Amino acid sequence: MFYHLYVLFEGWDIPGLGLLYYLSFRTGMAFLLALLLLLVFGEPLIRALRKNQIGEEIRDLGLEGQKTKQGTPTMGGLLIVGATLIPTLLLANLTNAYVLIMLVATVWLGLLGGLDDYIKVFKHKKAGLKGRYKVFGQIVLGLFVALVLFLSPETGVRARNAKPEAVVSTEVAETIAPTLEKDLTTTIPFVKNNEFDYHWLVPIEGTTGKVVAWLIFAVIVVIIVTAVSNGANLTDGLDGLAAGVSVPIVAVLGLFAYLSGNVIYASYLNIAHIPNIGELMVFMGAFVGALVGFLWFNGFPARIFMGDTGSLTIGGVIGVFAILVRKELLLPILCGVFLVESLSVMLQVSYFKFTRIRYGEGRRIFLMSPLHHHYQKKGIPEPRIVLRFWIVGLLLAVLTIVTLKIR
Repeated sequence: MFYHLYVLFEGWDIPGLGLLYYLSFRTGMAFLLALLLLLVFGEPLIRALRKNQIGEEIRDLGLEGQKTKQGTPTMGGLLIVGATLIPTLLLANLTNAYVLIMLVATVWLGLLGGLDDYIKVFKHKKAGLKGRYKVFGQIVLGLFVALVLFLSPETGVRARNAKPEAVVSTEVAETIAPTLEKDLTTTIPFVKNNEFDYHWLVPIEGTTGKVVAWLIFAVIVVIIVTAVSNGANLTDGLDGLAAGVSVPIVAVLGLFAYLSGNVIYASYLNIAHIPNIGELMVFMGAFVGALVGFLWFNGFPARIFMGDTGSLTIGGVIGVFAILVRKELLLPILCGVFLVESLSVMLQVSYFKFTRIRYGEGRRIFLMSPLHHHYQKKGIPEPRIVLRFWIVGLLLAVLTIVTLKIR
């Protein structure tokens, strides 16, 4: 809204109005506003949730300190969603196609996770929303993202023959977009030119080959959104774990949006230049502020849990954002904590079923899965586990940035 006020009154001599022209200012303000919203409204929401007895029902898994968490208010993801949406609506360019995609993704995933939490809390069904319905909702979002990227004339990468002078510095609100291509090139580390083209998977030329390549891309989008969303959901098992691990991931993706939106940096790093993608910095500034603010109340000992409203939203937003900035193939490194947590569950379940069939008795690889519970079973205090996971997440975030120059 404020950005559009700047556009409306651009010729007027209003002190301070010109600041709204700059992405750096609006990104910083989005972060501060989101953080402030959490600090102001976090306490009242916690009191309201306690008053209405909207608390977490904890299964007895034999973990230390588990019983003390019984009844802790849940659905705190509402704070994350709200504190992300409000600054974005106020400070971002709402005509930008990428911003609109992220707004739709945030609302959609928030509703999906909120429905899951509603069933758990009010219907007293611990399983919540059936898995197939969650996956269906994630598939719908993935197809929506792929469809918009394919159909929208405002999305695409800078044509390779576009004139360099057609681009303005991304420090300003927008760039003058050169000719766009519906290119399916994405960034991949450790290889020459840092590029992978989905068309390489299709041994067909012409229009048919392009359509098939986009269909493959749509499937990849669905897989990424579903996998990262569920990975964040599995990671949300200790106080402050999911939110803390997500902060460096989100910050790095915001940096990638800035680099990809700048033709000079994109050329230097040999990554696709995506005009106007830099506007997503405002969204990510708000998202980081919301996550940091949520940690104020979610750190050990947690006074509120994010529930699936938060965890599904966090993972899904990360997945969609990575796709928009063409960095989805970096997610196994960047989201390494989510990946390992998910793999620990899959390995545990698969091995248990295999050994039960083979030996007549199920055996386990870990003391308990997801992996963070394995360390709890080993007697490591919860705050120490969370802190170490944060450190690992930070190292992976730095490594992801470094990979851009490793070929």
